[in-house]
Amino acid sequence: MIATILPSSTCFHAVGYNERKVAKGSAHLLEMKNFDAVEMLGHHTPDDLVAYLENYSSKNPRIKKAQFHMAFSCRGHEKTEQELLDFAHEYLREMGYGEEGQLLLVYGHTDTDNTHIHIITSRVAPDGRKIDHNHERVRSQRVVERLLGNDINEKAHRDMEEALSYKFASITQFKALMNSLGYECYDNEGVVSIKRGGAVCLKIPLEEISSHYRSTTFDRQRRRQLRAIFAKYRDLTANKKELADELKRKFGIELVFFGKKDSPYGYMIIDHNKKAVINGGKIYPIKELLDFATPDERFARIDSQIDAQLANDPKITIGELNDILSRQYKAYVKQGQIWRGRDSRPLRSHMWEALRRNNRIQWVESFAPATEAERDFLCSIGKVTVPHMVEINGTRTTQYNNRLSDLRSIFDSSTGYIHRQTLRSAGFTIRDIEGEMYAFDMKARVLINLENEGFDIRRLQFVKNPVEDKKQNAAVRRKPGSGIRKPHDVESGQGQNREWEVGYKGDYDRIDDESSIKR
Repeated sequence: MIATILPSSTCFHAVGYNERKVAKGSAHLLEMKNFDAVEMLGHHTPDDLVAYLENYSSKNPRIKKAQFHMAFSCRGHEKTEQELLDFAHEYLREMGYGEEGQLLLVYGHTDTDNTHIHIITSRVAPDGRKIDHNHERVRSQRVVERLLGNDINEKAHRDMEEALSYKFASITQFKALMNSLGYECYDNEGVVSIKRGGAVCLKIPLEEISSHYRSTTFDRQRRRQLRAIFAKYRDLTANKKELADELKRKFGIELVFFGKKDSPYGYMIIDHNKKAVINGGKIYPIKELLDFATPDERFARIDSQIDAQLANDPKITIGELNDILSRQYKAYVKQGQIWRGRDSRPLRSHMWEALRRNNRIQWVESFAPATEAERDFLCSIGKVTVPHMVEINGTRTTQYNNRLSDLRSIFDSSTGYIHRQTLRSAGFTIRDIEGEMYAFDMKARVLINLENEGFDIRRLQFVKNPVEDKKQNAAVRRKPGSGIRKPHDVESGQGQNREWEVGYKGDYDRIDDESSIKR
C-alpha cells in the first residue's frame, strides 16, 4: 500500500484533473460526501464542485492553499477499490480529516496496472479551524504502517539486517542498497540514521556497518552478462524508468541513480541474485546506459565524430581514432566499417582512405627521416602519395644512434670486404637511394646514410673470390629455409635502386593496417 500526499492548491485544481479523466472514461466518482446543494442538483460540473469547496474553505481565510489531495494505490489489483476506500476512511480519521461535515470527493482511476484512488478535501475543519499539518508526511507514513499492522521500526531493523548480508564495499553502496528498499540514509559523526517517510526509524554506528565491507568481485562472465543485458534492454526501452523496471522485473537487477532525476551523474547496480552491490560505471558508463537513441542515430553520431576528428587532426591514425571511439561510443573502425558491438555500418570511403593514408604516414615518420631524400624513399616504400604531409625530423633518435653504433662495430671488427651475411645477421639491408648508399633496418625503423656517417662504402662492393664465394654459398644452402637470393652488384648497374642485400621479407602493404604498426 502506498499513500502519496500530492501538492496543495489555492484553486482546487485536483478537481479539474480528476473530472477530465472522468470525461475521458479513465476515472469515475466513487464517493461524494457533504456536498448537499450540489448533490441535490443531481448533475454537477467541475466548476460547481470547486465553488462549493472554495465556499466551504472560506470559513478560514488565513489558509491560502486549502486543497488536500492524495492518492492511495496497491500492487497490481491485490485490493479492490472498495477496500482502498475503506482504508482511506480510516486514514483520514487518523490524520484529522474524518470529522462529521468534512467535504470529501473520491475518484477511482483505471488508467494504470495498479488499483488506485484519489482523495480531495479541504484543510479547513467543519468548525473553521485549520487541520494540523505539522510533520504531515512523517505522520502519514506512520499511520499507513500502523493501519497495515506493520511496526515501522521493527521492519527497518529487518531490512537493515538483510542489507548487511549483501556484498558492499563502502557506505555509499550501503546507502544505495537501503535506498532500493525504500529508505533514506545519512551519516553524521559516526552514526548512520535510517529514515522512512521522513522519520528516523533506526540509528546504527558507522563502525558496525563498515565491519561488513567486502570487496565486490564479479567474475568476467557475470560482467559480460550484465553488459550484454544493459546494452540489449537499453535499446528496447524508451527511458530510464522503463529500463530500471525491466531489469528489476526480469533479472532482479536494481539500479539506484545519484544526482538530478533527469540527469543523474552516477548509479549503483544491486544484483539481488548475487546479493552484491557494484559501482555501475565499472559495468556500463552512465552516458551510454542512458543513451536511448536508435542504432542508426548512434552510428550517425559516430560518423559525425570521425569527420570532426579528421577535420581537427588531418593526420589522425586508425589506432588514435579507435581510442576516442572506444571511450565515447564503445565503437571502432576496421576494414572500412564502423563497428559497435555486433553491428556495423560502412565508413565513408574518403574517410577510410584518409585513415589508411595516415597510418602509412605514421609508419614513414617512425623512421624519423632527416632529409627529403630519406622521406621520399620511405614514402615510395610505404605508398605515401603526399610526402609533404610527412614531418622531417632534424634530430636523430636514440634508436638511430644505437644502430649506428652497431654498424660501426661491424665495420671496426674487421678489415676488407663486409660480408652480406654479417650485415643481414645484424638486421641491416643496404640500399642505393639516388646514388647514395644507406643501411636500412626495417625492424628498428632506422635509415643510415653511410657516406654522411663516414663509412667506407667501398668495403660493401662485392668482389668475386671463387673459393670464398663457394664456401659462403654452400653454408647458406645448408641453412634450413634461408631462401636468400643472389645479390645484385650495384657497380654493374644491375638492380639500381633495389635491395643490394636481402634482409626484410615482410609485406610492405601491411603498414596501413594499424595492427602491424608499433613505434
